[in-house]
Amino acid sequence: MKERILTGWNYMRVLYLILGIVVIIQSIIQREWLGILLGLYLTSMGVFAFGCASGNCYGGTCDTTSQKSINRAKEITDKDVK
Repeated sequence: MKERILTGWNYMRVLYLILGIVVIIQSIIQREWLGILLGLYLTSMGVFAFGCASGNCYGGTCDTTSQKSINRAKEITDKDVK
């Protein structure tokens, strides 16, 4: 957990962190308590690097290409070459 918090920082994580803090502060000032939950969610996304934001997934588990389509493409090119 400590490694996940301290490493892998990019501009999206910093943006989530700053946005979350701003939302929390504004929600406290406006006394909109539901907004605090949204701010906490955004802040935790920045701190703990979870969620898929612009394809930047922690651990690379958001691969959208299927293995079947890759194998099918290889078969077609192999047949065409022979």
